[in-house]
Formats: sequence, structure tokens, C-alpha cells
Amino acid sequence: MKAISQRTLGGPDVLETVEVDIPRPGPAEVLVRVAATSVNAADRKLRSGAIDKLGPPPFTLGLDVSGVVAAVGRQVTRFRPGDAVFGMVLSRAGAYAEYTVTPADFLAAKPAGIDHVHAAALPSAALTAWQALAEVRPGQRVLVHAAAGGVGHLAVQIAKGRGAFVIGTARAANHEFLRGLGIDEPIDYSTTDFTGVLTGMDVVLDLVGGDYTARSLTVLHPGGRLIDAQGERPLADPRYHRHHVAPSSRELRELADAVERGRLRVEVQRVMPLDEAAEAHKLGEAGRVRGKIVLVPWAEV
Repeated sequence: MKAISQRTLGGPDVLETVEVDIPRPGPAEVLVRVAATSVNAADRKLRSGAIDKLGPPPFTLGLDVSGVVAAVGRQVTRFRPGDAVFGMVLSRAGAYAEYTVTPADFLAAKPAGIDHVHAAALPSAALTAWQALAEVRPGQRVLVHAAAGGVGHLAVQIAKGRGAFVIGTARAANHEFLRGLGIDEPIDYSTTDFTGVLTGMDVVLDLVGGDYTARSLTVLHPGGRLIDAQGERPLADPRYHRHHVAPSSRELRELADAVERGRLRVEVQRVMPLDEAAEAHKLGEAGRVRGKIVLVPWAEV
């Protein structure tokens, strides 16, 4: 089968198409024929070596998958060949490929009513927002940084669904898009310093990092929570919480239900073939993506 691999850490151009064997599922794993995957910030960090979770190259990126079950391990009872599924892949044989394997507990049935392209944009981004905002309560004030991005636009909807008053930082060009998702107050970060106009926030979800992390503490009330999904500079403050996404079939089913009920929608800005993965990474690094970039296998183009 074809896959996107890399022989060294580095920039987007280290990504290349290779031929590898189709992986075999272990006892508790599922072999998925990939219909679509998506580009995440974590993919780019793994590629460059900014985070080291896969060990040394060569490896195949791809945290998200939507596709069709091709085979199951002997312990798997929830899925069978032909089932449409979506979920996460956390291994050196990721979803930038024609086939991938992942534990059955990392998958759920694909949401009805959306295609594989949109389903592939959901798992890691939606789970990040779902889990990070799990303690949000009605009436709380929630600030989402990078609100129009892959995680951010889902976080806006999830926070609103939990009854929060939601504020988000985003370019002015994305404000109407965010209003369509239910945001209460968009802030143009290019013209307005959020620290000068906000105070008393209950929750801040930091999807930017850098100096945004420390600056976000200044707008929290004393009992507030800063949830850092970037983790570049952990802070010694009791209000600071580092968030790591965790695969969960149960929460994927909850997200699928929200999608099917029309309470959550995912924005896909662009669909590209897997052999353009390097270009997709470059677009993501430019920081102007609304929602997600989705990659489809060669046979799907």
C-alpha cells in the first residue's frame, strides 16, 4: 500500500510517498481502509521533532481517521468488516496511508449524515475541545483563543452547548463565521489586546501558546481555569491546567450524537490528496486555516 513517511525530522518537505505492507491488526485492534484523515498541529510537531511521541523516523503521521473496517482482531466484537468508523490513531503507522490499524477502543461508528471527509476532521480536535471544556457550566464566561481554528471552532460550539457565554479571539474576517456558530463576542486579535478588554473569565482555552498563556492568566478571576492545549511553557499557577487529548470511544459516540442532532458541525476549509501532505502542512503552519484541512488517499482523489 501507499503511505506518507519521513526518513528524518524536519520541515514539510521531509514527507514522501512510500510503499509499505498493509498492517495486520492485533487481537484488540481494527484494520481500517482509510477514506480520509486530517492535518493537526500535533502532526506538524511530530514531523519536526518539536514533540517526541513516536520515536525516531521512519514513521507515518496521521492522528485522525475515517474509513471502513477491513479486518478486526480476534478480541474485537463491536465492529466487523464493512462498518464505517471514525476515531484516532496513536502509533508509528498513522492514517496518512491507504490502511491503518488502531485499537477498537479508539473508534466509534461514523456519524450518520456526514461524509468521511467531515468525519475525519473531528476526532482529535473535537475530543480536545470536549474534554478540555468538560467542567464548563451554564452562565460561565469562556474565552477561546484561535476560535476559528480546527479545535477552536468546535470549542465555541461545545461551550455554547454547555450554556456558557463564549468569547473568542480571531481575525475579523472570521467573525461572521463564528457568529454563525453561536459565539457571543468575537475579538479581533490583530487590533485589540484581549487583556485590555476582558476580566473575570471563568475559563480560558489556550490554543495558541507563546505569550498568550501567561497573558491569559491576567483575565481570569481568582478561581478560574486556564486550560493549555499547547503546553509550551507550563506555568506555576494553581489556575493553570495542561490538557492532553485522550482517545475515547465513549466520547466519540457522544460527539457523533451531537453531530447527528445538529448541535455540532465541523468546518473543512480544503480537501487535498495525501501526496500533497507537505503542502497541507505548509498551509497549516501559515496559521490562516478556518476549521480543518482534510487529506484523502490517492484512490479517492
